[in-house]
Amino acid sequence: MMTSQKPVIGLLGIMQELYDDMLPGITQRQEDYARQVAARLADRVDIRFPGAARNRDDIERYMQGFEAEGCEGIIVVNLTYGPALRIVNAFRNVRLPVMLANIQPEPAVTAGWDMSNLTYNQGVHGAQDTANSLMRLGVHFKVVTDNWRADSFAKSVGDFACAARAVKRMRKARIAIIGQMPGMGDILTDPHAFMRRLGPQVDHVNIGLIAQAMEGVKAADIDAVIAANRANFEIDEAITEESHRYAARLQVAIKTVVDAGGYDAWSLYFDQIGLDGRFRQTHMMAASNLMAEGYGYSAEGDSSCASLMVAGYGLAPDPHFTEMYAMDFPLDAVLQSHMGEGNWKIARKDRKPRLIDRPLGIGGLDNPPTVLFQAQPGPATLVSLVPVVGEHYRLVATQGTILETEELPNVEMPYFMMCPQNGVRECLNGWLRNGGTHHQVLHLGDTRPRWRTFCELLGIEYAEV
Repeated sequence: MMTSQKPVIGLLGIMQELYDDMLPGITQRQEDYARQVAARLADRVDIRFPGAARNRDDIERYMQGFEAEGCEGIIVVNLTYGPALRIVNAFRNVRLPVMLANIQPEPAVTAGWDMSNLTYNQGVHGAQDTANSLMRLGVHFKVVTDNWRADSFAKSVGDFACAARAVKRMRKARIAIIGQMPGMGDILTDPHAFMRRLGPQVDHVNIGLIAQAMEGVKAADIDAVIAANRANFEIDEAITEESHRYAARLQVAIKTVVDAGGYDAWSLYFDQIGLDGRFRQTHMMAASNLMAEGYGYSAEGDSSCASLMVAGYGLAPDPHFTEMYAMDFPLDAVLQSHMGEGNWKIARKDRKPRLIDRPLGIGGLDNPPTVLFQAQPGPATLVSLVPVVGEHYRLVATQGTILETEELPNVEMPYFMMCPQNGVRECLNGWLRNGGTHHQVLHLGDTRPRWRTFCELLGIEYAEV
């Protein structure tokens, strides 16, 4: 599902033709500067620079080219001043995320500068004109003012590029919802408002498609899943061959339905499969393994969180679906877990994840083989997408630390203790005041700058607690 390739970003370098008469060779000089900027960023992003945009026709042609080449975002750089009305038609209905990089070739004004140096380095007032036009067009864009040679600039561009990829994935996402838990309020949103504002198409899919797909699963496909499990997990001897093969068959069937529908994420409500009458197990193993393959997932028909998982794969490696289960005040932490689904790519590096025979009363079916692990200790970021009202959406985010803790022998699902950086009391007070939902997406590491940029590009509220 997810590629690990660097994000592809178009660089729109704006100047104007009148400077060629004043300073012969200025276009070549400023294009060389843009190429140096691209080379400086090459370890983080794949920059496409078609040449200086010296007039309206250039701008519109290059913008069309960025779309056609599959760029995931656009960085606008004023190579010199350029009148900003020329960008209006090109950006009127722009779909790609936009960053305005307020940079110039030289970092300091020196006594040796003359009018040519002032012209080469006059991008700031071009950036002001450009930003004004973008603002008046209603374009949501990221702004970064920095020395282009600085590490901070490269990091900002890298964060923008990953956020742009996440926005593009979000806008194109298709989500399969197979049953929804009645009465669960924070998972509900208006599908039309959701699609208009954020992009994902949410389809309610009949579970009969999975039952049909199970009939066509080949033994070789089941064998491949079991072989992968043996490589990835320590397997509980209590899991019978029949149970393991059934879980693998269900996983293949779900993946078949998801792929056939072109879906990026899915959610299957446990009672939908439990009460259907055609299934012997719930989907715990399938959920965990497909998350590890790059498919978005959320439980109980939560389309908002499933969509946020899709964005998460674009933002940083290995997002994990979870929820806050219980508070631990002596540890100043929250136990994070869910019913049995989790992306085992975030598991502790010193312990192999286990595949256990797991008694599970929910759903009323046979024991589902379930992946069990604790997450890797260290920094982590937790986010929630909140449908507020209408097309008003909010991302609630918190940063914390996954603690090094002893195993909980009676917890038979993925789990870990997360200590918020501001403490469990203050964090959860803020989470609740902002309507943070009970399903969340977690990344290892600090991904807040990327999530913040993601919100800027989509024009949605960002609340850090």
